[in-house]
Amino acid sequence: MNNALTFLVATLIDLYLIIVLLRLWMQLTKADFYNPVSQFVYKATQPIVGPLRSFMPSVGSLDTASLLLALVLGILKIAALVWLNGLAAGALVIVIQGVLATISSFLSMLFWVLIIRAILSWFSQGYNPVEAMLHQITEPVLAPIRKVIPPLGGLDLSVLVAIIALQFLRILIGV
Repeated sequence: MNNALTFLVATLIDLYLIIVLLRLWMQLTKADFYNPVSQFVYKATQPIVGPLRSFMPSVGSLDTASLLLALVLGILKIAALVWLNGLAAGALVIVIQGVLATISSFLSMLFWVLIIRAILSWFSQGYNPVEAMLHQITEPVLAPIRKVIPPLGGLDLSVLVAIIALQFLRILIGV
């Protein structure tokens, strides 16, 4: 029973955390606000981010309210897992692990967005709003890689390099 509850709590927090991180990343990359995916992310996060924005204004493209919510969710996830499993951990450890979990979730989100973009590119047949949004939010990661490793014979290796780098970073932070 405890394993099932731990799984459920971690999964629910992770899902919402990824949506919040997607909102944060979409604003940083200036993705199309009117895209249906953007609208879903906005509507799913606005009930919590909206009130936070009343006292936490954005700093340039950085939505500080979304960033704060993401960090709180990461810390909440770790605190819930510690409590559910009856572990002993100090507040500082929970905060540090929560921040690392948030970073890991961000890297994981980028990983899956890149995978989905790569798979969709194989089957693309014209304009697709999901694919357009994926292109907008992955280009800031892929463009610098393409400057170093240009497409070779029509084969773009930037997605592969980005995926390897993201996985390396996730292993490095150890969460």
